[in-house]
Amino acid sequence: MFLSLLLPWDLRRSFLEKQFGYMIHPSSRIGVAWIFPERLIMEANTSIDHLTLCKNIALLHLQEYASIGRGNWIPGFPQTPSHHFTTETDRRPELIIGAHSAITHRHLIDCTNSVTIGKFTTFAGFQSQILTHTIDLAQNRQASAPVSIGDYCFVGTNCVLLGGSALPDFCVLGAKSLLNKNFTDTYQLYGGVPARPIKSLSRDCKYFQRTEGFVV
Repeated sequence: MFLSLLLPWDLRRSFLEKQFGYMIHPSSRIGVAWIFPERLIMEANTSIDHLTLCKNIALLHLQEYASIGRGNWIPGFPQTPSHHFTTETDRRPELIIGAHSAITHRHLIDCTNSVTIGKFTTFAGFQSQILTHTIDLAQNRQASAPVSIGDYCFVGTNCVLLGGSALPDFCVLGAKSLLNKNFTDTYQLYGGVPARPIKSLSRDCKYFQRTEGFVV
């Protein structure tokens, strides 16, 4: 894997597919980045930028036109025998990014449990965190829960999303917010510490009507 970083991209893609069984579309690209999940699926026109690290997760799946920016840290906890998470038989350490969605730069995304990002969503700004695991103080053991971000969402800079939380479709999470609940109401601006509904958003917002993920 380390030596493959020195190869031209076409040779590197071929090596990753043959050596590790990864599925990388010819139109997709990985920069100078350490991307080493058990399974990697990169559909058409996807990209992972330089200095991003992904390790110890079962699956990294980028649907068409999805992208991961520079300097992101995407660790997990493998499904190998361990003293941790022994009671969580359905735990899935994975990151799935929907079509035309983007994770920007310098975020921490803990994929000890599943992180799902819907289509046409922007995980924006810098230094946000998704934390899917914690310590269950009552039981004195490690615990994890998935995090879900819906379609056509916008997550502002420097946010924290905790295990078990969900941001519904067509919603915004304001900058520096803490999402710690499974919300269900769409077309809402959520914000604060902890996050709460602040105001309704118009269904006519052009952001919610995009047919391409790129924002000019």
